[in-house]
Amino acid sequence: MNGKTISSVLFAFASVAFFSHAANAADQSVKQDAKDAGHAVGNGARDVGHATAHVAKTIGHGAKEAGQGIGHGAKEAGQGIGHGAKKGWDATKHAVKHVFGKDDGQ
Repeated sequence: MNGKTISSVLFAFASVAFFSHAANAADQSVKQDAKDAGHAVGNGARDVGHATAHVAKTIGHGAKEAGQGIGHGAKEAGQGIGHGAKKGWDATKHAVKHVFGKDDGQ
């Protein structure tokens, strides 16, 4: 082999080595970009999940407080109706006793 053939062979090997390394580097770059994109999607999904949980807890607490308010109001209304009915019944008994002459002293 003469010098020209040897240099051609060396150049060919160097070219193959260079392009295979460049392709490998490009593959690594694509892989790293895909990995970074995957991490970004995961981080975004986690942030959305945390925000959704926060909103759900806030809505749940609001619903709980509203339910308690309604329940307490209904309880107070029921007690008022019950006390009014008792007073009405007592007044009716007193009137009936008064009419029939058996006054109960009220």
